[in-house]
Amino acid sequence: MRSVPIPVDTSKLSITCVKAPRPRVLNRDTGEIKTDKNGNTVYEVTVSVEDEFGRIELVKIGTTGEPPITTGDSVNAVGLLGYVWEIAGRWGIAYRASALLPVREGADA
Repeated sequence: MRSVPIPVDTSKLSITCVKAPRPRVLNRDTGEIKTDKNGNTVYEVTVSVEDEFGRIELVKIGTTGEPPITTGDSVNAVGLLGYVWEIAGRWGIAYRASALLPVREGADA
C-alpha cells in the first residue's frame, strides 16, 4: 500500500526546534544513514508543535540536507506533509518537509 501525502497547514501552528538536526539512522547495528532517491542525507529534527488552542505535541520531521536551525529556534516547516504508516498493527504519521528554516524576526511564520 502506498501512502498518500497529506499537506499540513502550518499557518496556525507554532513550531520550535527542541533537538538539533541529525542524520536519520536506518540501521543502528550498521550505522546506515537514510538517503533520498538522489543520494542526499535525510535529517531528522524533533520539534514541538503548538496549535492555536495551546495543545502541544512533539514530532519528528524529516528533510533532505542539514537544516540551518538549532535547538530553541522557531521553525518554518516549508511544504510540510504527513504520511500515514502501519506496521504489524501499529500505525502513526511520519512528517516530511521540503525545508526547515529559522523564522526571521519580524517575518511571518
